[in-house]
Amino acid sequence: MHKASLEVRTRGIGLYDVTRELELVVRESQIVDGLAIVFVRHTSASLLIQEAADPSVQEDLLEFFARLVPEGHHYRHGSEGSDDMPAHIRSALTHSSEVIPVAERSLQLGTWQGLYLFEHRRSPHRRRLEVRVLAG
Repeated sequence: MHKASLEVRTRGIGLYDVTRELELVVRESQIVDGLAIVFVRHTSASLLIQEAADPSVQEDLLEFFARLVPEGHHYRHGSEGSDDMPAHIRSALTHSSEVIPVAERSLQLGTWQGLYLFEHRRSPHRRRLEVRVLAG
């Protein structure tokens, strides 16, 4: 098993492609075949495997989640700002971890897929991802 941590600096709400950084961890692991497990250590950010070729997909996803879970002061939990509780709900609707097969020292994502950190807060944050690469 190989362990690594990745720090992702966000600039606010958005999808941040971390595929390249994860590929580097997999190569450094020297594990030929197995699994890459990625976990985000925050309750107001999440992970998504999504379309990586057309940026309009990310724009549409951001607009969809903004409509689905709007910001506002109508939530009981509001001590950290009007964007905090919506961030928690958006995280609950997505994933805190992803498991991706590894073959020949490479992530086995589909042709158009990438792994994204989905930042749900408006403010910049430093998000930490824990990665484990396991031999299969």
